[in-house]
Amino acid sequence: MGNLLLGYAKRSLPLKRIFVLLVLLVVSVAAGFYLYNELMREVRIVEGDTDIHVKTMGEDVQTVFNQMGVLVESYDYVSRPLSMKLSDDTVHEVIIKRAVPVNIELEGRTTQVMTYYDTIEETIAANGIVMGPLDRVEGRELDEPINLGMDIKIIRVREELITEAEEIPYAIEKTPNEKMNQGLQKVMQEGVNGFLEKRYKITYEDNRIVSRVFIDEKVTKDPVSELIEFGTVPNFKTSRGDTVRYKKVLDMYATSYTSSFEDTGKHPDHPEFGICYTGMKAREGIIAVDPKVIPLYTRVYVEVVGNTPDYGFAIAGDIGSAIKGNLIDLYFDSEEAVSRWGKKKVKIYILNEQNDSRWKETDYTK
Repeated sequence: MGNLLLGYAKRSLPLKRIFVLLVLLVVSVAAGFYLYNELMREVRIVEGDTDIHVKTMGEDVQTVFNQMGVLVESYDYVSRPLSMKLSDDTVHEVIIKRAVPVNIELEGRTTQVMTYYDTIEETIAANGIVMGPLDRVEGRELDEPINLGMDIKIIRVREELITEAEEIPYAIEKTPNEKMNQGLQKVMQEGVNGFLEKRYKITYEDNRIVSRVFIDEKVTKDPVSELIEFGTVPNFKTSRGDTVRYKKVLDMYATSYTSSFEDTGKHPDHPEFGICYTGMKAREGIIAVDPKVIPLYTRVYVEVVGNTPDYGFAIAGDIGSAIKGNLIDLYFDSEEAVSRWGKKKVKIYILNEQNDSRWKETDYTK
C-alpha cells in the first residue's frame, strides 16, 4: 500500500506543472490583451465621402498613413500635422482634401496651381493674390466652387478721375456803324477765350481703357466777347482813286449843255447869263436834274458807263424843261466838250455826306 501511494504521487507531479503553466499562459495572454488595449490609439480618417476608423499602435499620423497606405502630396490638405503624436484617450479625426489643378490668368500670364480650397475666392487668396476692390474674375463669381481644370481669369480694374481743360470760344458781337464805309470794320474790344474744366471717370481693365464717363463741368474763366463795328455806308472807288460814299445809286442817261444861247436862250449880256436856276454860277460840276427825282442841291457822283472818264463830283444846281425822269444834263465849260459828249448812260451816286468839304456851296455860287 505504501508503495502504491508513492507511485501515484510521482505520476501526478507533471500534471500540476502543466496546470501551472496553463494558468501562467492564460494570465500572460490576458495581460497582453490588456496591455494591447491600453496602448491602442483610435484614428478616424475622412476623405470626401470615405470615412475610415482605424486602431493602431502607431505613434503619429504619418505612421498611421504608412500603415494604411494613404499617400498625400505636399499640396494636399491634411487637417493634422503628419508629425502629430497620437494619444490613447481620444479619437483623432484627420480630414484629407485632395488638391486639383486650376489655371489662374493674371495680367497676361497663366499659371497652373494645385488647390484644395472650395471656392475661387479662397484659391486666389491662398496663392498670394490680393484682389482690389474693383477687381473681378471674368465670367465667374468669387464664391463659385472649384472644379478640376478650371480657368480663372482675374481682371485688374481701376478707376481714375481726370480733368480736361477745354477752351470756350469767345462770341463775336457786331454792331453797325452808320458812319463807316461798307466793307470796313473796327475791333472795339478784343475777344478772349474762356476755359471750361470737364471731369471724367476713366475705367481701366488690365491697364486698358474700357469706359470714359462724363461726370461734371465748371467754367474756370468766362470768355470775353469781341466787339466789332462794321460799316454800313455803301461806297466805291472811282477811277481817280477817290472813295465815294453814297446813300443810293440811280441808273440814268446824261446829256450836256453849256451857257451858250443855243442851250440857255440867254446872251452874255443878259443879267442872268451863266446863272443856274438855284442862283449858282454855272460851271463844270453843276448838273441839271428833275427835282422830283433828284432834289436840288443834292451832291452826287456821276459815273459814266463805258470807257469814257467819269464826270465826277457834282451838285444838282439847275433844271431844264427837257430834263425829266431819269435824264440829267451835265454842264461843260465849252461847246466842244458838249459836242463830244452827246448822250451817255451813267450811274448817279447820291452822296452820303451832303456837306462834304470837297463840294462846298461857295464853289458853285457867284
